[in-house]
Amino acid sequence: MGDHIQALWAHPRLVSAVAAEDWAAVFRVYRRLAGISQTRLGQLVGLAQPDVSDVERERRRVTSVEVRQRVVEGLGIPAELLRRDAPVESGPVARLFSAGMGPDDDLLARVTSAVKTETRVDTATLDWLDRLLAEHRRAEDLIGSRPLVDVMRQQLRTVMDLFAGARGPLSERVVRLAAEHAQFLAWMAQDQGESAAALAWYDRSHEWALEAGDANMACTTLSMKAHMAWSGGLGTRCVRLAEAARWSSPQASRGVQGMAAQMAARGHAQNGERDAAHRLLEEAQTLVAHAADRPEDEPPWMYFYGETWFTLQRGMADLHVREWHAAIDNLTTGLDGLAEHYRRDKTWYRSCLAHGLAGAGEAAESLEVALNCLPDAAAVGRPHSWNELHTTAAVLLRQGAREGRELTGALKQYG
Repeated sequence: MGDHIQALWAHPRLVSAVAAEDWAAVFRVYRRLAGISQTRLGQLVGLAQPDVSDVERERRRVTSVEVRQRVVEGLGIPAELLRRDAPVESGPVARLFSAGMGPDDDLLARVTSAVKTETRVDTATLDWLDRLLAEHRRAEDLIGSRPLVDVMRQQLRTVMDLFAGARGPLSERVVRLAAEHAQFLAWMAQDQGESAAALAWYDRSHEWALEAGDANMACTTLSMKAHMAWSGGLGTRCVRLAEAARWSSPQASRGVQGMAAQMAARGHAQNGERDAAHRLLEEAQTLVAHAADRPEDEPPWMYFYGETWFTLQRGMADLHVREWHAAIDNLTTGLDGLAEHYRRDKTWYRSCLAHGLAGAGEAAESLEVALNCLPDAAAVGRPHSWNELHTTAAVLLRQGAREGRELTGALKQYG
């Protein structure tokens, strides 16, 4: 048990949650890694189960020094992780914001105000910018988001500078193109764990999408916000945002609607609501099939969407409801169909497969998969794939498997 607790407090998500005094995240992540209920966690920290639930759902905050100390002692939080100088009352947006990742203050004004420029806008220029954005999206699949952030920020500024020279339908197209750039920047911020910057970009993209009358992008931005909620362990918020994506944008394509449906399914699965998750997955699969029949109706950023991708999403839902063998089958099938240039995604789903194998008690196979994807997880998979491998190590250690110690040691070597 000692090895398990030591490895648990090395998990990057727990380390950052404690440093930020984000007790909601501490409770959620600790319970998931330790495999315990809200009742058991409450016994450890001296809180009733409803109080633990309220903290996890951010309905209640840990502000009492006495309660904070009970949490620290009850969970065995190492002293070196605690930030004594961090104010408890600091909000999550302030904690997570990273200067340089979020949108500049003047970008919104650029799309609604005249900018002094002699640049003439024509269809050929906008076609070229469309193709350039598509190429950058595909490059990000291979090399990850970090090398592209500055390039994409400058490219968006170029798009903004074109607005003053656009007339008639071209001006609407510039706004739509700006929304697509902002959505891509939001995704890259989300990929790097910069939640506040990602939310700011999604809000900017959503506003521009509404201005341009782009139902597909308006729906997509809300779906991606749902994805962020899911990443933070907030299943109910994930469901609500995914539902909002659908009812607020009924004109969206079948594929975009399907993405929102499967995101809601994933939120239900995260809450342990198996039947609701499976019902929405069936609905999403029907939408996927319709989208495959008419690919010309789908927006360009849905290039990855298809049966392979959906199979992987089924595997993710199976993981949440602990249907380990179904998760292994779906993740393995999906990975077999995923092209090699999806390096970041392959790394993520392989780390999830390692988790599924660990959950099924297949410790040796789990370690093999985890070690094979460890180099890419360290290079292009931080923080998400990297965190998932730490979670896999915690599951193996909780089972008393020696493979858990081996994986923990390998993770330390990669830093």
